[in-house]
Amino acid sequence: MEDHTNKFKNRQAVAADVVALVDPFIGTEPVDLPLRSGIAATWFWPKPQIGNTHPGACLPFGMVSVMPYSGGYPTGYGCYAKSLQGYPPRLKEELQISGFTHFQQSGVGAIRKYYNYCRVSPFLEEGGGLSMVGTPFSVIQEEAVPGYYSCILKPYGIRAEITVTPRGAIHRYTFPKSRCAGIAVDFSHGGIEIEDGRTIPLRAEYCLQETFGAEACVTMEGLPIRMSVDASGFDTHSTAGSLWEDGEILSGQNEKAYEYMRESTYVPFGVCFRGPTEEEHVVELKVAFSFRSRKKANENRSSSPHDFSVARRIAKKDWEERLDRIRVQGGTLAQQRTFYTAFYHSLIKPSEAHNESPFWPWDGPFFFDFSTLWDMYKTQLPLVLSLFPDEGAAIVNAMLTVVEMEGNFPIGYRLARGYDRFSHQASALGHVVIADAFHRRLPGIDWERALTLMSKDLGREYGEAFFQDGVVHPLTHTLDLAYGCFCTAAIATEIGDTTVAAQMRGGGSQWKNAFDKTGLLRDSTYYEGSKYNYSFRLLHDMASRISLAGGDTAFVDLLDTFFGYAADSVPAPGVSPCRTEMAEGELLGRFEGFNNEPDMESPYAYIYAGRHDRACEVIRAGLTQCYGDSRGGLVGNDDSGGMSSWYVWSALGLFPVAGQDVFLIGSPLFNRAEVQFGPDQAFAIETDGGGTESSYIQSVLLDGKPFKKPYLCWRDLCSGGTLSVKMTSTPTVWTQERPPSVM
Repeated sequence: MEDHTNKFKNRQAVAADVVALVDPFIGTEPVDLPLRSGIAATWFWPKPQIGNTHPGACLPFGMVSVMPYSGGYPTGYGCYAKSLQGYPPRLKEELQISGFTHFQQSGVGAIRKYYNYCRVSPFLEEGGGLSMVGTPFSVIQEEAVPGYYSCILKPYGIRAEITVTPRGAIHRYTFPKSRCAGIAVDFSHGGIEIEDGRTIPLRAEYCLQETFGAEACVTMEGLPIRMSVDASGFDTHSTAGSLWEDGEILSGQNEKAYEYMRESTYVPFGVCFRGPTEEEHVVELKVAFSFRSRKKANENRSSSPHDFSVARRIAKKDWEERLDRIRVQGGTLAQQRTFYTAFYHSLIKPSEAHNESPFWPWDGPFFFDFSTLWDMYKTQLPLVLSLFPDEGAAIVNAMLTVVEMEGNFPIGYRLARGYDRFSHQASALGHVVIADAFHRRLPGIDWERALTLMSKDLGREYGEAFFQDGVVHPLTHTLDLAYGCFCTAAIATEIGDTTVAAQMRGGGSQWKNAFDKTGLLRDSTYYEGSKYNYSFRLLHDMASRISLAGGDTAFVDLLDTFFGYAADSVPAPGVSPCRTEMAEGELLGRFEGFNNEPDMESPYAYIYAGRHDRACEVIRAGLTQCYGDSRGGLVGNDDSGGMSSWYVWSALGLFPVAGQDVFLIGSPLFNRAEVQFGPDQAFAIETDGGGTESSYIQSVLLDGKPFKKPYLCWRDLCSGGTLSVKMTSTPTVWTQERPPSVM
């Protein structure tokens, strides 16, 4: 083998400020990438062609986000209406906002809980005073970086800046000269401007606190949310704090309460702070929240930074520390911007709220907005668990507590009460996340507790029929439950519970019952896809899966058809596509092309059949044609970082097989990447001969020695070392070895 270790020298410098490479606006507009070509042009996009991200300020895994509110779907930002497929229709012609709201989803679709609580709106007497609240402003000069957002509100020239704290936010407004300027806090606000998108409080109470403060408790989606606010910057001798209702000051009242509000009886309410301002007059508003008590909300506000600039610096530093876990060099500036923005979007959810759970009274880890595990378990959560072991362990422990409190692992978990946990989407995905934590040896997890809850959960809901009949419909639940059994058996085996291990291994073999003699899944109902989109999942026994299809050649033929080799181009659906157009697209049985998650891992299935070259072709087509650094740089909903994290892993040249100690080697995009998997030395991935046309692997060295496995294990990654990859523009079979299969 050629020694190419001496060729990995004199690389260009790694970007000094990775935060500056992040553009939070990526994904906020419909797809605007160049027309696809080659096999990418044959893929069918069944879901909306927009990332549904937002540019608001947030911390990594932050409890609170804050952003400009337009009422757009689904985050509350933007100009677009609800869309379940095709190119999204417009809700408004230009971005107009009525204030700044707190708590948002990131990249989701029809999630049904749209938050956007506690709207803050600046106003001027010259523009109508308090009656301006709810009136949309046009905005100019938008700026967004991790942890910070700013804009100017027309026509009055009010400059708005927002940043975040661990349990709240700080708003800073720079006013023009005015006889009376003010800030209105709408405690009643919730939801977005689509049908059934509004959230009406069930009950509420709020009051003034001294001259510049107020607090409230508002029950939204079954949960009391406590809020504490404090204003500064007004003249203490001429400022008034007041309650308001429906745009009118409630003179002489310092507190008010409402019971059993509904659409027909609802009126907006809140507090405001007013006073005269001079030109360039700065007023700040600190906001904090608690899901436990008013006292804790006040403590959260008091313990957070009191100065806007300090809070902004802390937020930036927090993002710097997280994003610095990966350093890349090489590629184009656009690719680096796309990469670090994807990494940023991968670290927004789930939202951490330790010691704040509204569902149980004791302290401990708590996260919300797993929206949903169906989107997150393949790439986003493996990325979090791989790079941030403390957060990863806390996520697992929080999930285990949810099971103890609610009786089962949820698939979706939002800041709301109710049964709506998305169990129709999938089964046993929590088991996959816990197995990933186990393989990474995350600290502070009671594995006896985990095994007990995992094994009990598998027999609930769809699991009862699965164990009784060996198969359950929708058939994807058969695959899920068999894989959940495999994950549970792996943990049981290692901790010495042979009884559970044997039982789970039996359940783990039942995935075969979902397939027929064609090598594809049987007919059934499939969530957001067809049997083709689910037929190439990475199972624990891929050797038997390929044999069932008729062997390597037959399996590769099925994959080639699925990915559109030798097929005609397929146009992307337009605005409000008709049912016939969508049905015809679905009948193609084609790859969804990074527009959705059900088949996102399927390009890597080629590796199990010895066709790494084919995997490289599909991966590179996705990296270069389905992601970009424009506002329309995502071709589908980002789904809590689900699609962004695929880009992060694949651009590095690795792919985690969720639930297994396997990281497949793909097609690295950059000249060099250093990833801090372990506590000490970073793991490096470097390429020789890479470039736009060189997507195939010719040979691989691991720490200077020839390496023939098409995969790595966690031990390889976390102990540091260097993977040196020689790239070529010619399709090659650089290894005959296969990733492991567990019978």
